Amino acid sequence: MNSDEYTVFTNALLDPGACPPSGLKAWHKGFVTKRFSVYRNNVVFGLINALAERFPVCLRLVGADFFGAMAKSFVRSSPPKSPILVEYGEDFPGFVSTFERARELPYLADVARLEWAIGRAYHAADATPLSLESIRAIPANSLGEAIFTLHPSVQIVSSRFPILSIWSTNTFDTAVQEVSLYRGEDVLVLRPHLEVEAHLLPPGGFSFVSALIKGGTVSAASSAAQLDLPACFRLLFLAEAITAISA
Repeated sequence: MNSDEYTVFTNALLDPGACPPSGLKAWHKGFVTKRFSVYRNNVVFGLINALAERFPVCLRLVGADFFGAMAKSFVRSSPPKSPILVEYGEDFPGFVSTFERARELPYLADVARLEWAIGRAYHAADATPLSLESIRAIPANSLGEAIFTLHPSVQIVSSRFPILSIWSTNTFDTAVQEVSLYRGEDVLVLRPHLEVEAHLLPPGGFSFVSALIKGGTVSAASSAAQLDLPACFRLLFLAEAITAISA
């Protein structure tokens, strides 16, 4: 199958009104359309199920019917670009933000962004975090020009909604707790060992960690207004988010 034939085949899979591509055969000519329709449905529902597994809290928040309809629209507008299924869904949060029926849930897209970050952290490369003893051995007067290498799994998500609280109560609580939507939360996501962890970032923490990810020195990263630097240090150290420090 050449690239043009592949494109035609893929488009037909995602368009419920399209005829089967030419060249398909069955033992009975009339079965081609029926069998291709079955295959099309299997592909679409397989991708919907993959999204449901990647965004379980979004699924819980809106219910199976709503999520299925939203995911189906996404699948038909954004087919996979890679044969690796765990890479599918990166654009789903952006799609959710524009999905008309989700406008009454303005936090849903950011919850999806958090869930995508959790998935990325889970599949990130392993690395050994620095021990607290190694960190404490760094002279205080050289810390400002130090560059922190963060764990490959580190992800950060910023939202004007309490996305960590929403995610937590829908993940860990037997009975979902009421969450006030009138505050934002910035989240640090990482997998220092086997399990993914999500931590609330302190004031200014998102800008601070973002600058560190880009290779900035501690001094340069600390320029954010209202930064609680001691709290940021404490979180990064205790969460084992640092794998190397260079001057």
